[in-house]
Amino acid sequence: MQIHQVKRNTKNKKHVQLGRGGRHGKTSGRGGKGQTARAGNKRRPQMRDEIKKIPKLRGYKFGSIQNDFYAINLDALENAYKAGETVNLESLVAKKVVRIKSGKNPRVKILARGTLGKMLAIKGCTMSATAKAAVEKAGGSVE
Repeated sequence: MQIHQVKRNTKNKKHVQLGRGGRHGKTSGRGGKGQTARAGNKRRPQMRDEIKKIPKLRGYKFGSIQNDFYAINLDALENAYKAGETVNLESLVAKKVVRIKSGKNPRVKILARGTLGKMLAIKGCTMSATAKAAVEKAGGSVE
């Protein structure tokens, strides 16, 4: 073997010169002179700052999981209805106990806070077990 037959183990990697034409041009990817060329340049885009200031909804939420029930207590039914009337979604909206949310009829759940001394017929509403017992005790019916 002679000296001209010796080969190197690693390739001869040429160091890329920046700022001399070629791939990155005159500023070598560092922008122009002045504030933008200096280390620690922390100017931020204005739109990004506006987006960062807006409050965000945190967490993972499905629309179907969100609790969109209107909670109505027995004392609200006591104040809004007379004895023998029927409680359903249409009558609750008409008596302004419940408001329509974004054009959709809301789901209603009747809870047992307060007392009920009237006989009411309740149709098409979800109820807690204690509220159902209180309505039936007052002589009302639940469907």
